[in-house]
Amino acid sequence: MDGRDGMRAADSDRAAVADRLRVALDEGRLDLHEYDERLQQAYAARTYADLEALLTDLPPVTPAQRSGLAPVAGSTMSPLGDQLDPALSRGVTARWLAEVWFPYLRVIAIVVTIWAVTSVLSKDLLYFWPVWVAGPWGAVLVVRTVSGLAAKEPQRQAVKRQRRRERKQAKRALESDNDEPTP
Repeated sequence: MDGRDGMRAADSDRAAVADRLRVALDEGRLDLHEYDERLQQAYAARTYADLEALLTDLPPVTPAQRSGLAPVAGSTMSPLGDQLDPALSRGVTARWLAEVWFPYLRVIAIVVTIWAVTSVLSKDLLYFWPVWVAGPWGAVLVVRTVSGLAAKEPQRQAVKRQRRRERKQAKRALESDNDEPTP
């Protein structure tokens, strides 16, 4: 065994290589298939040499302060480690709030309409029973909204949605490459 290369790697070393591979995937340096293969090899690696072999064709990560490229101004990190623009983050939050609250508002509109129609048809102001639908459900939604915003749920869902979209695009590209006739 020759020095460090022959030493056994720790789980934290494997995790660091996995993080570097994820960054390379995000930068477009690896495709999904290469990333998956290298990730499997990283977690199966026994020595530092095994891990370093996975990164030899990738450039080192340069901190943003020393990079010649301009960093994205005002970007924030999502809980999953992906960058989200603050303007995009506001749109994501609005979309999440709409997904949470619109079903409630639709049902309450229907229930209040039914109550109003029955009150008009009976020519008497009936007991306002829609409160028993709106009250408890609304309280649950308020708790869900507050806890979801505190836990950055809108950003997590946006990241998941974006990853799903990227996987579909990569799959379509792979399928279209396989469908092309060879001359």
